[in-house]
Amino acid sequence: MRRLFLSTFCLFLVIAACSPQTTPPTLPAGELLPFATSTQSPQTVRTPEGLVPLTTPLPSPTPFTYQVQSGDTMSGIAEKFGVSLDSLLAANPEVPSNTMSVGTTIRIPSDPANPSGEPTPTPAPFTIKQIECYPTTDGGMWCFVLARNDFSEFMENVSARVSLVDSNGAALGSQTALLSLNILPPHTSLPLAVYFPNVPVNAKPQVQILTAIRLLPGDTRYLPAVVNDTLVQVNAEGHSAQVSGQVLLHGAQAASQVWVTGTAYDEVGRVVGVRRWESNAGLPASGSLPFEFMLSSLGGRIARVEFAVEARP
Repeated sequence: MRRLFLSTFCLFLVIAACSPQTTPPTLPAGELLPFATSTQSPQTVRTPEGLVPLTTPLPSPTPFTYQVQSGDTMSGIAEKFGVSLDSLLAANPEVPSNTMSVGTTIRIPSDPANPSGEPTPTPAPFTIKQIECYPTTDGGMWCFVLARNDFSEFMENVSARVSLVDSNGAALGSQTALLSLNILPPHTSLPLAVYFPNVPVNAKPQVQILTAIRLLPGDTRYLPAVVNDTLVQVNAEGHSAQVSGQVLLHGAQAASQVWVTGTAYDEVGRVVGVRRWESNAGLPASGSLPFEFMLSSLGGRIARVEFAVEARP
């Protein structure tokens, strides 16, 4: 017998400053290949194993910015301030890296090894609730880092560096994990996700917060939208779910792009899967838009699904 779960999600009203052009990575269910052996279900701990503590406190920052000069490139700016190109691109998703205009404002992510001597920002504080990695049948590994925003402001450009080490502590690789949306709403948890190809099954993650910018009120980059009438239908084995619902748009402005993210959790609250649904069909002001997609688990049985929505003009 198929089980039916009914879940609801609250209004996501996001205030921001500028319109992003680069989208976070999509995590299609068809590419999430669970490892062939059974996965244990350990209890989530308050301080996740593998979390690398910051050496300084996390105040509410005013991000350090740089004005693009004639002849500048993204790689050149990254080298100047001693940050990785990936981190710089993640901190500036709205800036076209190949066609930057002189005078464009670039956010410089925090890096304690910055050799330029100029001040760099401290990422806005967010909490990492859990770190879960799942080997896949193709020899790779998906890692999910559950980030929570405990503040009343929205956060953008949330990212973390995930490094894998072997049983001897030797480094196997490092990548930047990103949200499936551009934002992390107040008092909300969403997973950062990253995939590593060709890693040992016993690889363990280490996670360091990279970037997060708390948004200021007063702009309308994101539109007020709510996910409503959601239905989660889990299959008999518990490793996939068909989800559906409606996106309702409030206010007097239409949306040209709508994203819905579903995050699957097992019975002990571990993130076991995430997928983003996208629509570029447009959504009129005060209108509704149906969505439906399949969500797969990389670990245990799916016990619940939480939804998040992002609507942009």
